[in-house]
Parts: sequence; structure tokens; C-alpha cells
Amino acid sequence: MNASVNEVRQALEWGLIPAVPVPRTREGRIHLQAQESYAGYLADQPIAGAAVWAHTGRGLHMERFERMAVVQQWRAALGASKLLVAGVGALPDPRRLGLAKISQWQQDSLAMATDAIQGGADALLVFPPSLFRELPVAEQDEAIIEYHRELSRLGVPLILFYLYDEAGGIAYSAEVLRALLSLEMTVGIKMATLDSVMTLQDVSALMSEEFPEQLLITGEDRMFGYSLMRGARAALVGLGAAYPNIQHDLMQAYASRNYERFMDLSARVDGYAERTFIRPMDKYILRMLWCLVLSGVIPEEAANDLAGYEMTRQEIDSLHRAIERFRLY
Repeated sequence: MNASVNEVRQALEWGLIPAVPVPRTREGRIHLQAQESYAGYLADQPIAGAAVWAHTGRGLHMERFERMAVVQQWRAALGASKLLVAGVGALPDPRRLGLAKISQWQQDSLAMATDAIQGGADALLVFPPSLFRELPVAEQDEAIIEYHRELSRLGVPLILFYLYDEAGGIAYSAEVLRALLSLEMTVGIKMATLDSVMTLQDVSALMSEEFPEQLLITGEDRMFGYSLMRGARAALVGLGAAYPNIQHDLMQAYASRNYERFMDLSARVDGYAERTFIRPMDKYILRMLWCLVLSGVIPEEAANDLAGYEMTRQEIDSLHRAIERFRLY
């Protein structure tokens, strides 16, 4: 049975939700044994849950049968005590044009959301509808709002998603944010602005002043500690895919006002992010898989990503040094 908005919000408060990658063979197939090992390992950690089908898991690039296999495996591993969040959206059909392309994209997005709900997702992480950039400027805002309204009618809590442009996001105006944060099914908003500290500040200020009941959820891998200082009370991050314990303890230190411990852990988590979330940024998924290899969670043969990146021995050694230097656990 799917959770209510209040139940999801309470479970998320000061909790860490790793956005999980999908271990794959060199041929591109899901490495089922590695994924089972990974899901079991992560479910035993002090996390609030896990997010599948997000960017870290290449959710929009998987075939439907793969997505369903992933969501079912994670639902079984997490059990009833931890949240399962699923990313929802779609890739535009290049064979269609104009309004026909947008209409098909919306149908595909709603179908993915329905699959997520049937797979047992407790909440939907809404990929930004960047396709609406193709609409006239005057129509974009209403289209964004109506799209989220459609998803909210499915009756499952929504996590809004403010994503930086380079990763496929679209800017939300203050008016759009007010409308989205006012939806009955909205739990909060995940911020992933990467290098726009002003955007994070502006949204956090708006929420603290006008929507204090809504959760600011950090997706700021490179501003983790600072985003907590700006009001984030939950985390949904790709960085959490490996070594989640130090990130969990960082959040707990801030929540309990143990600022000396918070500063120490924040510096170490920053060092971790500065070795994994670097250009080419999209390669961070493969780096996180290699962190799982180095921590003994998955075998080396399962550290492959759909994007086809390769890791050099120098890059792997750099990750290993970071794990030791910043005492990750």
C-alpha cells in the first residue's frame, strides 16, 4: 500500500535517500547478482530509503522490462520499513514534432509513473519537464504546473525536482514554485543546482518564508553540508550511492546541533564529492559504481554504465586515495 504525503515527509525528515545506479555487465545487461548484493547491502545501512529510475540509475534510458525488474528488486530488498522513490518522466520521441511530440511525451511520462506505483513506489521524483522549453514563453509556466497536477491526480506523493540546465533541467519561476509547492500531493523539492548557489539560496528563502511545512531536499552533492545550513532537512543524492553512513552521520550531526562533528564530517564529504562529481559530470555514475567495487559491495565486472565511459587505472587509484584520506565508511 502506498504511503501518504505526511508519512513520506516524516520518513524523509533528516533522512538520506541514495539515488542508486544499476550495475551492468560489459554487454550492457543488468548484473542481477551484483544488484541483489548491492540492494541488500544498502538496505542494511541507516538510510531512509532508496531512489530508483533517477538520473543515477539511467531511469529514462532503460527499457520498461528493465525498469520493472529494478523497482521490484529494490522494493523487495527495502521491505516495508524504508521508502522507495521512483523517478518519472520520459524521453521525447524524435519522430514527432510540436504539440504531437509533447502530447506523446506526457502520455509516456504518466505511463512511467503508473508503472512506478504498480511497482510499489512510495513517492515519485518528477524529472523536470524540460521539453516545455519548446513552447512559447507565455505557455511554459502553465504547462509545467498542469503536468505536475496530472501526476498528483495519481494519488501518490510527489517530490519536485529543480535540476540545473546542463543535466536537462528547466528553470522554475517563483510563481511556478509557489503553485507546485501548494499541490496537495507535494512532499517537498529536491534541489540539484550544482554550481548555482544563488538558486539554492533563493528557493530555500522562499520555502522558509512561505512553505515551512514542505521539505527542502538536498540533491547538492557538491554543496551537501552548506545546503543543510540553508534549510535542507532531507537528502536525495547520487553521492549517497556509496559510503552512505558518513553522509547519514553528517545530517544527524547538524540536526542535533553537534556543530564540531558536523564541520569535520562536512569537510570529509566535500572531499569525497570533489573526487567523484567532477567533469565529465555524467561520468559520476561510473565513479560511484567503482566506489562500490572498492568497498567490496559489487564485483569489478559489474562496474559498467550505459553511457559507455571507461575508468583509467589513475582514476581508480584517485578514488581509492580519497576513500582512505577522507575516512569514508
